[in-house]
Amino acid sequence: MPTMTTRAAARPALLNSATRHSGPRSAALCLVSVASTGAGLLLPAALGHTLDLLLAPAPATRWVLCCAGLVLLAVLLDASETVLAGTVDARTTAWLRRRLTAHVLAVGPRAAARFGPGDLVARLVGNASQAGTAPAARAALLAALAGPVGGIVALGLVDPWLVAVFLAGAPVLALLLRAFARDTTRCVADYQRAQGRIAGALAEAVAGHRTIEAAGTADKEAARILRPLPDLSRAGHRMWRVQGRAAAQASTVAPLLQLGVVAVAGVLLARHRLSVGEVLAASRYAVLATGVGVLVGQFASLARARAAAGRLDEVLSEPPVTHGDRRLPPGPGRLELRGVTARRGERTVLDGVDLVVPGGTTLALVGRSGTGKSLLAALAGRLADPDAGEVLLDGVPLRELTHDELRRAVGYAFERPALLGATVEDAIALGPRPLSPGTVREATRLACADDFVRRLPDGYATACADAPRSGGESQRLGLARAFAHGGRLLILDDALSSLDTVTEARITGSLLAHGTRGTRLLVAHRAATAARADAVAWLDGGRVRALGTHAELWRTDGYRAVFGDGGPT
Repeated sequence: MPTMTTRAAARPALLNSATRHSGPRSAALCLVSVASTGAGLLLPAALGHTLDLLLAPAPATRWVLCCAGLVLLAVLLDASETVLAGTVDARTTAWLRRRLTAHVLAVGPRAAARFGPGDLVARLVGNASQAGTAPAARAALLAALAGPVGGIVALGLVDPWLVAVFLAGAPVLALLLRAFARDTTRCVADYQRAQGRIAGALAEAVAGHRTIEAAGTADKEAARILRPLPDLSRAGHRMWRVQGRAAAQASTVAPLLQLGVVAVAGVLLARHRLSVGEVLAASRYAVLATGVGVLVGQFASLARARAAAGRLDEVLSEPPVTHGDRRLPPGPGRLELRGVTARRGERTVLDGVDLVVPGGTTLALVGRSGTGKSLLAALAGRLADPDAGEVLLDGVPLRELTHDELRRAVGYAFERPALLGATVEDAIALGPRPLSPGTVREATRLACADDFVRRLPDGYATACADAPRSGGESQRLGLARAFAHGGRLLILDDALSSLDTVTEARITGSLLAHGTRGTRLLVAHRAATAARADAVAWLDGGRVRALGTHAELWRTDGYRAVFGDGGPT
């Protein structure tokens, strides 16, 4: 687990990478911003000189046009700055989202298990957008700093006494900005964490909306989702208080500095050391030199971006799944677990499991809820890695296989399959290699889904979003996808639970009839499913309590109790 120091160091590294990604546009934005600030710095001097010429009186047409040109240039540069900033923000946000999405996919199910789907979405959508403003904010910060620095230099050029008066109070402004940046970073981080908790709870409620409606617990769920709201409110109010306090302090110190500069300029005017135009220029430069409002805004934007980048980096610090360079030798799909231990949090779900599944065998995994059936199924196809021990396929450890070799060798079907693709045919064909329409249709028939797919408005070409289907029909499409890609190991993780008994019997019968399709691992909740398998592994207490046929194990009271058929509980 990365330490706080490591994460703090990685945060600017992520922002630096984002800035490099938008390098040319960020550089252009920086140049435009600085040029706009430069035009703003030239304008007071030009106005002051024009005023002196008009009071002389002397010809001032050229200087009036110069002032007009500077105003027009500032407007054009400001418009260009707005367009460039929006472009940089959008491109950087898109880059961060692509990087985060790719990393989450590389980490695999472990990412969702640690952070939760809702929190991951909040980080991907909200935090990536906030972190994406960092390059533009950094580029604009240089211009924001150039304004006060240029104003101070200009005051010195008008008269050294003016800059001396200003610098006497400048340290107070610097301390205010530093305290503001520190306090804002802490408040924003608390606010974003509370947002993530609300998003996670909301995603859980959306996924279980039917259960909530059936139970009549919508009010309780709303209360649960909004439980972090007081924390969110406190963090939000703290942010406003910090910003308000900084603005109030700055609005107290800045006018005093400006008044001091104008007062000294008035004295110098009375002594004929400054002209009226120079006093006007000095007053404007004093305002620019105390441009705390712009700096406060830029520091606040950077603080939000840094806090968001920290939440992104928490995800990016999760190590991705690594793969080897080996390929499988010819074999029937012999699966072997050697001393496999797997934990979820502080709980040991599987403890030193040893299991051998001969090639071509259909093995049913049976056990009470929470005994690790789905976890063992995930380990068997390397959707998860054990904390100890090793999983082998035809004698090769899964960790040593290449990614493509592993995914071609192992097929999966799940209880609630995600159907990804533009059409139903695309969803079934989704996998490590392209499939012919004939292969897709044969697999769909094997999954007893061909009839209802053909009844859809456009058959196999029906868009997934426009294909009405029940839970059982979705499961059959997931099964068709797994059958279509085959492989020497097929894992059905509760993928028959929503099917009626007749359809389940037809599908399992078809599977058993296709002995050349390799080894099959079934998470079974029905006695009829276990009875059709070649062998049953009974999981209990984190271990394989017994291995045998369903008929052999049925003589045991505890085994029958798993299916609710009497025996001790």
